[in-house]
Amino acid sequence: MTKQEFKALTENKIVILDGATGSNLQKCGLESGMCPEAWILEHPQTLIELQKAFVEAGSDIVYAPTFTANRIKLAEYGLEDKRREMNLALVELSKKAVGDRALVAGDLTMTGEQLAPMGTLDFEELVDVYKEQIGFLCEAGVDLLVVETMLSLQECRAALIAAKESCDLPVMITLTFNDDGKTLFGTEPSAAVVVLESLGADAVGVNCSAGPDKMIPIIKEMERVSNIPLIAKPNAGLPQLQPDGTTEYNMDSEEFLKHTKELIQAGADIIGGCCGATPEFIRKIKEYTDTIEKNKREEKSLRVLSSERKILSIELDGKFLIVGERINPTGKKALQAELREENYERVLDFAREQEACGAAILDINVGMSGIDEKATMLKVVEEVSMASSLPLCIDSSYVEVIEAALRRYPGRALINSISLETPKFEQLIPIAAKYGAMFIILPVSDKGLPENLEEKKQIIRKIYDKAIAYGMKNTDMVVDGLVATVGANKKAALETLETIEYCKNELKVATICGLSNISFGLPDRSFVNTTFLTMAIMKGLTMAISNPSQEMLVKCAYAADLLMNKENADMEYINTVQRLKKEETTPGVEKKEKSVRELIYEDVLKGNKGTIVEKTKQALEQGEDASVLLNDILIPAINQVGDYFDQKKYFLPQLISSAEAMKTAIEFLEPYLQAGKGEDNLPTIVIATVEGDIHDIGKNLVALMLKNYGYRVIDLGKDVPEEVILETAIKEKADVIALSALMTTTMQKMRDVIEGARERKVTAKIIIGGAVITQEYADEIGADGYSKDAAEAVKLVQRLLGL
Repeated sequence: MTKQEFKALTENKIVILDGATGSNLQKCGLESGMCPEAWILEHPQTLIELQKAFVEAGSDIVYAPTFTANRIKLAEYGLEDKRREMNLALVELSKKAVGDRALVAGDLTMTGEQLAPMGTLDFEELVDVYKEQIGFLCEAGVDLLVVETMLSLQECRAALIAAKESCDLPVMITLTFNDDGKTLFGTEPSAAVVVLESLGADAVGVNCSAGPDKMIPIIKEMERVSNIPLIAKPNAGLPQLQPDGTTEYNMDSEEFLKHTKELIQAGADIIGGCCGATPEFIRKIKEYTDTIEKNKREEKSLRVLSSERKILSIELDGKFLIVGERINPTGKKALQAELREENYERVLDFAREQEACGAAILDINVGMSGIDEKATMLKVVEEVSMASSLPLCIDSSYVEVIEAALRRYPGRALINSISLETPKFEQLIPIAAKYGAMFIILPVSDKGLPENLEEKKQIIRKIYDKAIAYGMKNTDMVVDGLVATVGANKKAALETLETIEYCKNELKVATICGLSNISFGLPDRSFVNTTFLTMAIMKGLTMAISNPSQEMLVKCAYAADLLMNKENADMEYINTVQRLKKEETTPGVEKKEKSVRELIYEDVLKGNKGTIVEKTKQALEQGEDASVLLNDILIPAINQVGDYFDQKKYFLPQLISSAEAMKTAIEFLEPYLQAGKGEDNLPTIVIATVEGDIHDIGKNLVALMLKNYGYRVIDLGKDVPEEVILETAIKEKADVIALSALMTTTMQKMRDVIEGARERKVTAKIIIGGAVITQEYADEIGADGYSKDAAEAVKLVQRLLGL
């Protein structure tokens, strides 16, 4: 199937997917803990009959049961050597089931391994894992690809890049979202659409997560920014464990259909069912969609950048934006020294300070001598992406550095910049198109700076036309007004202002400029810069690269927006003035220098693991006691991080960064903490994902947090039998047993552990958690406590142990 054929299909009708594979096969004998793909190959007729039923009910597309048939997942069952033959055989079963009555999608999902820096899996290794499986799926003859049930936007990007570099098949991608409307990593639905659509996905949406009623707000948010089809594949409501240990979902096909109608009205173009959805659910959807006419999706003309977590809309007549310029080593000796030492504390301070001061975008430039610029750029992009929710502007003189950064950046970036200089021009336009980046047009050619305004316009137009030829839009471009020095050219300011007008009114593109050149060689330069900025905003300047902490410039920029009656400009101006007043220091009083205790506390909050050991060592040298540092500084700091996580100010990346910083400090303090104190005195916690369940992201995070609080944590891993958990708890004299489960089919194993503990007179408190676990279930099976996340697990353990 070609991408154009897929587009035509989705434009002309509501496309119907299949329903659940896993939950329906479990009713046919698939047991938890078994490799689903291996079980299907041992019971081929069961799958064939299920998928035949979906097609007869009305499915246009069925998912081949290759969900976890990648080499990392299959290795957990010792089946990695059979991955090619398994993928080919599984696709063949689906093709046999549907014949020519439906399309077969090759199905991919997470590997279960965390990407660096939160895990150990390298991004390119993950791309290769997906490329390998996609190669098998293409060899088997699938019609299209689907990447589903994803928690991480960056893993979605890896799969999509792998697909684009392996084949020309259409690619659908669906993520799962929490109750707060964000993914586990804090990605908003709009950000997922912007990033994946710009990167070349053919359809994006949501699956699993919850019932159709809970998906409606997510689809509405996606529809606001999407120009591609949207997918909704919800569960049949909420799972409920039955007395016999089986799982049933609480929504019947009629109620499911009622909310599915609302999903279609909200903007869903492709509809199916996930956990609990039977052929009857699909039949109801088909009967309804046959009676309605497909709404045509209106083309949206949006200028949007995105970080991993949220989007930034850029409007020609909208709010003036500041691109923070400070992450640039030029003229900054201290920053240069830190970058050579691979110390990124100052970079992160600049990022946070600029975000706090109102920057909308962060420019990242690490060009200097004495470093590997590409490696440094990748590390800085990684660190800043974890610390800030602002989108990034990638700034380098080297094509390979820009491409490497765009490939790894988990958002939609802005390139600074593309000129008409060959061969860089010929290389960078395709790169921008491939990775879906916006870019700044710099009107410079092989001859150098344009001699006059007309030549400047010609250069801009040539770059513009080339980008359009590559399938890009005017909304993907921002033109640099190319500010010259008014001291050398009296018309410099006027020519730049005319360039801004031309770009806004004729090309309909956004504009940007750097301000400092205009005043070079003149006295009191800030007045010239600020006056020029307000004139440029009046002519339509969209953004400027500058230092957002320059008070006069920032106040005047927002005052210009106010006087031009831009939307919400009055409150933006008032809030900016009030913020800047708070930051002012009392005249004649020096700003108080922070103590080493305060600096250690801040390092935990900010996740600065590169500098926390040095400061902890300094504190010990000043006479601080190690246990005091742990109890009075580190633990309160991580408690604050947990509170931020609960308040949705922090998300998983920040939580892990802070936990890693604290872990680094504790590892340094450990010899001092143990002096005169036996390890046996530390409370012991045995933690495991229960038998049959191979999910461990949440469990790993809980283990990390508990270790940071000074507990002795014995992590047994995933898919751990009851006997192993209890034997370890008895042997290690555990104070707490922590159990995790992500599936309704494995949560029953928690009951077995609790009953086994009672029989064996195990005195350890038992706590449980996981995506499908509730307080009601904890009460039902007699657990001592339930926690919804890592931060809450720590508080629960402290409460149970009376600490």
